[in-house]
Amino acid sequence: MADLRTTAAPALIESSDEEAPWQQAVLKHPDGIEIAVIERNPVVEGELGAEELQEFLDELPLYQPQSSVEWLQQYLPRVKVIYAFQLLSGTDINDGWTPLHRVYNAIWTIAGGILQADGEGFSNEDGYTILWQFSDSAEGTWNVGLLTGDLWRHFELDLGNLAHREAFRRGQMPDGVTILE
Repeated sequence: MADLRTTAAPALIESSDEEAPWQQAVLKHPDGIEIAVIERNPVVEGELGAEELQEFLDELPLYQPQSSVEWLQQYLPRVKVIYAFQLLSGTDINDGWTPLHRVYNAIWTIAGGILQADGEGFSNEDGYTILWQFSDSAEGTWNVGLLTGDLWRHFELDLGNLAHREAFRRGQMPDGVTILE
C-alpha cells in the first residue's frame, strides 16, 4: 500500500487495510474527489473473485476470435487474484487519468497477468486486446493481438473499419494494418 501511495502522488490512496493483503482502496485527488475504487479479489471458492472469474469463463464462447477464446479458457483458470477498478467522476477532473494509470500500471507490473475492460475486451500478457467486446459504434485505432500458433502478432486495428473488424473476429490479419512487433 505504501508503494501505491508513492506511485499515486500527488493523488491519495485511502484504505482501511494498511497491511498486505489489502482488499479495497480509494484513489482520490488531493481535494478529496474520488477517481477510482480499487478492489483486490482473491479467486477463492465461494468468494467474489471466483464468481467474477466464472462469469468471464461462461461468457467467453460469445466472443471472437476463436483462438483468443481458447487461449483465455486455458489461461483464466490459473488466475489467483482479480484487481477491479471502478472508475468514478474524478477520472475526468484535473487529469485524474494520470494517477489512475500510474496505479494501474504499478499493480500490473507487480502482479502481472492480463487485463479486461468492459466494452473493450481481454488483453494478452503484453496488454494488447485479444478478444472483441467493442460496441458496433466503436471508432478509432486500437492495439490488438492475434494468436497464430504459439505466437502473438500485434498490430493497430481501425475499429471503425468493418473489413478490419471482421478479419480480426475471424482470427485473420486485416489488410493494411500497422504491425507493432
